[in-house]
Amino acid sequence: MSRVFAITNQKGGVGKTTTAINLAAALAANDFRVLVIDSDPQGNATTGLGVTKDPNRPSLYHVLLADVAAKDAIVATEFEGLHLISADKNLVGANLELVDLPNREFRLRERMAAIREDYRYILIDCPPALDLLTLNALIAADSVLVPIQCEFFALEGISELMDTIERIRQGFEHPLSVEGILLTLFDDRNNLTRQVAADLTEFFGELVFKTVIPRSIRLAEAPSFGKPILAYDPRSRGAESYIKLAKEILDHEQTRQST
Repeated sequence: MSRVFAITNQKGGVGKTTTAINLAAALAANDFRVLVIDSDPQGNATTGLGVTKDPNRPSLYHVLLADVAAKDAIVATEFEGLHLISADKNLVGANLELVDLPNREFRLRERMAAIREDYRYILIDCPPALDLLTLNALIAADSVLVPIQCEFFALEGISELMDTIERIRQGFEHPLSVEGILLTLFDDRNNLTRQVAADLTEFFGELVFKTVIPRSIRLAEAPSFGKPILAYDPRSRGAESYIKLAKEILDHEQTRQST
């Protein structure tokens, strides 16, 4: 059975795309078939996986708005077992074009239905806004993974996101769960980082992943080479962290299935 994660936070610069690329690679390294859907018009997950933006190739925009089948927009990456539906600049207009369509919030879920069982994990990299692209991703997903940087406004932003998730559960009768809250750009020498991490753990308890993603130059460099950190520097702290995160997610799943 496949699992679909929306990787989202309404705040930018918290490591959403870094997490989408590197968690996907770590899951693929465990011999699972994995698909990343780049739902951010900036297309950073696309370039970060080494896929060039080609206006002649179908992208997520064409899947949502031009009746292109999802399977026809999938491209292989250089990382074995890891595939991508890319984003390009056309996606900027998607929010406006979706507004007048029937069932506009369900377009991605409907389009994904035909390919869902081809992959063990599908990760959707969301834009840093609560717009129709993010809403489509949340309704297509089974659960939400929330990367969060340990800074002053972290708690405020995540409370808003939790309210949004609750409204989606009720308004669309969609049993969206929270896979976990992931602490990113983590620097344990910093007092504020440690304090915010303690506050989040106190407030959200077991929803906070035990794995944290360190602030890392190698992790920041990898996308400019079009590679996940596991391909760019597999022995780095960043690579080790995403391997641990994948294991934690797999362990969660095993626990769920055995209860």
